[in-house]
Amino acid sequence: MAQPSDTLRPVTIVADRGVVVSRTDTLTVQPLQDVSSTLQLLPGLYIGDYGSAAGLKSASLRGLGSAHTAIYIDGVRVGNVQSGQADLGLLDMQSIGSVVADYAQNSLSFITARPVFSDEGPFSGTVRVQHGSFGTWQPYGRLNYRYSSRWCMSATAGGIVTSGAFPLADGSLRSNNDLAQMRLGGDLWGTFKDSDLHVKLYYNGAERGTPGSLSWPSTDRQKDRNLIGQLVYRKTFSPLYSLQLSGKSAYDKLLYISEWGNTTYEQTDFQLNSAHKFHIKPWWELSLASSVSLDGLASELYTRNRLGTVISAATAFRWTRLKADLAVEYAGVFDDGGASWNSFSPSADLRFTLTEGLDLVAFGRRAYRTPTFNELYYPGYGNASLKPEDAWLADVGLDFRRAIGRWTLKARLDGYYNWLSNKIISAPSEADPSIWLPYNVGKVQAMGADAQLAIDYKSGAWACGLNVRYGWQKAVDKTEGSYSFDQQIPYVAHHTLSAGATLAWNGWTLEGIYNLRAGRVDATGEMPDWNTLDATFRKEFSLIGPLRIGLQLIGRNLLDCRYEVVSGYPMPGRSILAGLSFSF
Repeated sequence: MAQPSDTLRPVTIVADRGVVVSRTDTLTVQPLQDVSSTLQLLPGLYIGDYGSAAGLKSASLRGLGSAHTAIYIDGVRVGNVQSGQADLGLLDMQSIGSVVADYAQNSLSFITARPVFSDEGPFSGTVRVQHGSFGTWQPYGRLNYRYSSRWCMSATAGGIVTSGAFPLADGSLRSNNDLAQMRLGGDLWGTFKDSDLHVKLYYNGAERGTPGSLSWPSTDRQKDRNLIGQLVYRKTFSPLYSLQLSGKSAYDKLLYISEWGNTTYEQTDFQLNSAHKFHIKPWWELSLASSVSLDGLASELYTRNRLGTVISAATAFRWTRLKADLAVEYAGVFDDGGASWNSFSPSADLRFTLTEGLDLVAFGRRAYRTPTFNELYYPGYGNASLKPEDAWLADVGLDFRRAIGRWTLKARLDGYYNWLSNKIISAPSEADPSIWLPYNVGKVQAMGADAQLAIDYKSGAWACGLNVRYGWQKAVDKTEGSYSFDQQIPYVAHHTLSAGATLAWNGWTLEGIYNLRAGRVDATGEMPDWNTLDATFRKEFSLIGPLRIGLQLIGRNLLDCRYEVVSGYPMPGRSILAGLSFSF
């Protein structure tokens, strides 16, 4: 039975700045998926996974590196000035409704699912528990309350407890890979005639092992605490002017426990963002945006603070067949102690309708990545003279969409070229070759093509769909004198293939996801290709009124492929999770 629609008008916000240039791909997230299996559906996206359950998870778009890829939660950026890599493991994927990959802005945006209510009362919710391989337990609960047609709220609680001790190829068990994690969230939505409001509170706490590689196993431990509070407000004052405001306060604490001594890292992140849009003519819009952020890091090793400012101006033209978006962005970064960086980034986005349902699209943009605190100031390693990484991004493609009766067909083809200079890499220092320091000597050339075909069919109680994505990417080192000159960047696959299929009938649903990665290298040479097959079977039964019971069976890596995303960090073989849920 289809769920009734919420009476509240949905609002999706995918960026905290007013730059309109974008080239996006949106994934609808099922609540049973984890972050890695979800994002691997995107071609051109590399997921760094250092050992499954307890390991760090990062993302990199089109060969630019994880520090270049911005992560957003409900339109507000997740900051990490220490390493530049936001650990995706902190996300509560069971509450996420969609993920938006923006190739022009080089960002991933995670959007919380809006609550759904029946006509039988102001409350709705879900309680779910999953249990399976490696001693894994995943409880989850969400309670939604609709105060009126304008206001609703959600409270969520969930977590994961697992030993992470999956079998390795030699029969031994992966050690020190256990994870105990708890996530708590609260969301408030207000939707009015001319404005929208979203307030979010989120907490993540985890205690985990850091298993290390097979060559250098580790007994170290790590404790994480993340607390986020943010607000996004949008209002249309008149047909000529609209405003978006957002603000955020976040606190992160990481305690690293080692036999060599313990280290505590505490980060703070404060943001204020505003975007003003002016509808000057029916065919012409202008937007101005500004952002101020203050980030701080305190540890036993070093303490630093960073002030960041962004000012952007954009204009959009809309004619019958042509849409053009032009923007320029200024970014200033100021660290205590006097170090500062300034950059200007122009960008352009064009969309031309060739014929009904077929568009030609193109974009170009300049992007900077300021060095992280570790690269600049880490004792014995940091290099305070580093420059920002400088990248040029270009893309041209075709979009096709057509609805024929009960069928919907979408197709997409993109070709892209990215050039990155001043890449920050580690190399032996001149004074002492045994000491490695970061330098601006790297260059990367990334070119590739992404293709996508999606077919959906719906008739009565039947629904089915097929979504195939293929990506070819050649991301090579163009650093003069480098030992890997003109060779593929480590871990970036030449070929990525993702295929997802869904078949549903009267509450029964079967889903399958196949992933293939081929043509990867690491520092020692070629790496084995790998492929995985995941499947989910679920059935929902109606009980009394809006009360429903659901059964789920989830199989991951059903082909039992033994593979490594990062060399020395094996991923689990075949695993099974069974779940039981109650919804109302």
